[in-house]
Amino acid sequence: MTGSQGPVLSRRALIGTGLAVGAATLTAAGAGQAGAAERPSAVTAPRRAYAFLAAATDAYPDHGAVRLAQSYTDQAGLFSTAFTYDNALAVLALLASGTEDARTRATALGDALLYAQAHDPVYDDGRLRQAYNVGPYTFYDGSPQPDGFVRADGTANVGTQFGFTGTAVGDMAWAGIALGALARRTGKRRFLTGAVRIGEWIERVGRTDEPLGGYKFGVNGADEKLPFTSTEHNTDLIGLFGRLAGLTGDRVWRERRARAAAFVTKMWEPSGGFFYTGTNDGVTINRSPIPEDTQTWTRLALRSPAFARSLDWAATHLAVVDMADRRNSTVPEGQSYEGVTFSSASVLANEDAPIADGQPKPDRNGVWFEGTAHLALALRDRHAPGDEARARRLLASIERAQDLLGGGQTLGGRAVPDRSGVVSASSPLDTGFGFGYYPYRHTGATAWYLLAAARANPLEA
Repeated sequence: MTGSQGPVLSRRALIGTGLAVGAATLTAAGAGQAGAAERPSAVTAPRRAYAFLAAATDAYPDHGAVRLAQSYTDQAGLFSTAFTYDNALAVLALLASGTEDARTRATALGDALLYAQAHDPVYDDGRLRQAYNVGPYTFYDGSPQPDGFVRADGTANVGTQFGFTGTAVGDMAWAGIALGALARRTGKRRFLTGAVRIGEWIERVGRTDEPLGGYKFGVNGADEKLPFTSTEHNTDLIGLFGRLAGLTGDRVWRERRARAAAFVTKMWEPSGGFFYTGTNDGVTINRSPIPEDTQTWTRLALRSPAFARSLDWAATHLAVVDMADRRNSTVPEGQSYEGVTFSSASVLANEDAPIADGQPKPDRNGVWFEGTAHLALALRDRHAPGDEARARRLLASIERAQDLLGGGQTLGGRAVPDRSGVVSASSPLDTGFGFGYYPYRHTGATAWYLLAAARANPLEA
């Protein structure tokens, strides 16, 4: 993310576009479900989260063995969209479980990413697209989308209906991290080959010699380079290039990691103890909004005491508590959730105006559960006095949300397993970047919860 510059082809910004097109109606998430006193033991929470990942992967059993996991439940209005980023996270979360079944599923998802890389309908240069279709549907304009992940002609089914055709460096980095993890875990050369192809694509397309350096955002659907440089993306690259350096033994990846890290450290604001979001032009730093993930992922990737205060900034300035009496909250009576929101703009959102055309008004106190899981994991990784207790409270909030929010939702028209999967947000929240998050069960949020619960740092080389 690089601040307010109009539509950006990131997995996140275009979620807002898709939801604005959709006709799905937001309802009070979890209304009518059992109260907190009936909540199952937290011991079973990871198992139920894994059940959601399995259901998202198996949502379209009649449409081929090669498949990716659907990112959001059907009610989000994105149909069978499978974001590359979410699937990379699913691979990492499944590997963190340590079970043979989970590793088999992770391997299948990794092979699907390799299939997409090798069977793009236009390019053969190592790229992946922002998202793919994994099952049939009829779009809002009445046009049919009849295929599964593999189209009838054998090409990967790129998500053209929503315009998910670009390639962002951050998405590619996460896919490369996932493939690298599979290479390490399985010993299969094909996964390392795919990860190296991703790294080389990023080097060719993203590297910049602008004053602030680093790697640029990526390309849009027309293969035009985008001018922004993101702190988040370069943080992802610290993880990818570090992993490739360890797996290949090639020193060039250490140089590339250092380049990405140099950009990230330039985004540090020592007086406030946080990282800025990036730059639009390679010269001027964007100073607002300030997102949560640039505070937590930097900890996971750099692991430097010099920047440890970023977690305290996020935990303090982005802290929210959502409950039914909050304005525009959709949390049912008697429930409350604590965590963090998306950015410094989220806590100042205009609660009198919709997040986007056709969308509800935001709740300034809406909890972003994906980011809350980032923070919990980063606190566990820092392990300063009080960090573990704080992380446990955040994880308990996420587990309560898995139990009680997002009831009655479906994947591919089939009911989601009972109390499985974490919604992306407790109530509609405005990110401050032109899109929102909503109470729909989400593969990415669920995977981050599992990584935090397992203490598995995906950005550690």
